[in-house]
Amino acid sequence: MQVIYSPIFLRQYRKLESDIQQYAEEKERIFRNNPFDTRLKTHKLHGRLSDLWAFSVTNKIRITFEFEKNQSFIFHSIGDHDIYE
Repeated sequence: MQVIYSPIFLRQYRKLESDIQQYAEEKERIFRNNPFDTRLKTHKLHGRLSDLWAFSVTNKIRITFEFEKNQSFIFHSIGDHDIYE
């Protein structure tokens, strides 16, 4: 499974505290094994973001992503609920 990181995702990731980065890396490992693992709380987004999905890194931090062909994913953004705006 290939994960592609958008430039926005990479910028947002670099701004996170190191402990949150570690949580994100742990959750990405889970995601790579099973994007719908219950620990991730993966859910479809609605409204103008209806093409995207999200999963939880912590109670406040989310990663938005989309499914691509050939079992690849694009991680679009990471952050609190402000990433939905």
